[in-house]
Amino acid sequence: MKIARPFLSFSPTPNDPMKPRTSARTLSLFNSPFPFYRSVGRIRRRHAFSSSSPALLPSKQRPWLRVAVVTLAAAGIGAYIRSQEEFKSTTLNPITFTPYYLVSKEPVSSTGSVFTLKAPKPASDNCQVYDEAWKTGVWSVMFKQPQLQIGRDYTPLPPTSVEEDESLRFLIRRDPFGEMSRYLHGLDIGTRIEMRGPQIECEIPLDTQQILFIAGGTGIAPALQAGHTLLGRTDGTHKPRIHILWANRRRDDCVGGTNDNTMTSRSRASWFSGFLKSSPADPSPADPVESTTPLPSLIVRELEALKSQYPGQVTVDYFVDEENTFIGKKAILDVADSATSAEGSQNRKMILVSGPEGFISYMAGPKLWAQGMELQGPLQGIIKELDLKDWAVWKL
Repeated sequence: MKIARPFLSFSPTPNDPMKPRTSARTLSLFNSPFPFYRSVGRIRRRHAFSSSSPALLPSKQRPWLRVAVVTLAAAGIGAYIRSQEEFKSTTLNPITFTPYYLVSKEPVSSTGSVFTLKAPKPASDNCQVYDEAWKTGVWSVMFKQPQLQIGRDYTPLPPTSVEEDESLRFLIRRDPFGEMSRYLHGLDIGTRIEMRGPQIECEIPLDTQQILFIAGGTGIAPALQAGHTLLGRTDGTHKPRIHILWANRRRDDCVGGTNDNTMTSRSRASWFSGFLKSSPADPSPADPVESTTPLPSLIVRELEALKSQYPGQVTVDYFVDEENTFIGKKAILDVADSATSAEGSQNRKMILVSGPEGFISYMAGPKLWAQGMELQGPLQGIIKELDLKDWAVWKL
């Protein structure tokens, strides 16, 4: 899970144009382009004693000229900025922020929505950028919050139709304590949003045969990305597989999802019980709702569509904290053992973990920050205890 950070990704310099200009605004009170405002009283007093002084007459007659010069300069700068905006590239790139526009916002649960963004003009180069990123692995883009001068990385959802090739979709949870989340959920349709990217978070090698993806909450977006990339390489002789274990706090986040493996672990604790200090007297597990379950959520439907498109290559298991089901060692070992027996130990196998920081730490140990960079850090958590030597582990 990414945290909000200054969108420049490095320390701003004093002359950085993106830095807040409160000090400049303060200085403008003393460096006004209209100094005659500050000296009117003094000039009048001096004129009372020497109204015919030739040295003072020009100052009294020229204020209109200064106003005209400043007005013309401001108009010229404004015209230049507008002209630059017209020719600004609409192609997504990792160096500069590119303007996109919010075209739809579809709720998928009580706390999350799928945001669809599109560049202002059709840009064929964008399709090429997206295509290269999809073929490589898991990737993200940075959103800019202009008021607070911060940015946050979000993972695009794979396109579900040809019409979506020029747009990007994002699963974003409404976090009451997240500045970027509150900002995005408060935007109206048509609002301009600036992004830069793509940033490759994890490259999936071409010879990868199996992926076990352990996702928490909105970490399902990178899981769908990994499935899109891996399964897109399917041909007559190469049929890679992905196994997704998706954990949520509430059934509302994954309504309609059913497990492909009948065995799931149950417990009175979960990965975030230590943070919430749950009482040991939690209620007994709730039985899954069957006949009265509402229609599957959008994300569950997309997972089911992936399973239909690649039969036998995708399995998904759902774990819900309020039902006291969680991803434990047995659930991970079941998938790892079945993958090893099916493909042998020679083929490349990967375990990817994505979700909140606490979730990642519990599963594989925390990531580390050093010299302004996010590093993987040592493998810890329950995956370390399982000692899965044939699997490469990557924290997202």
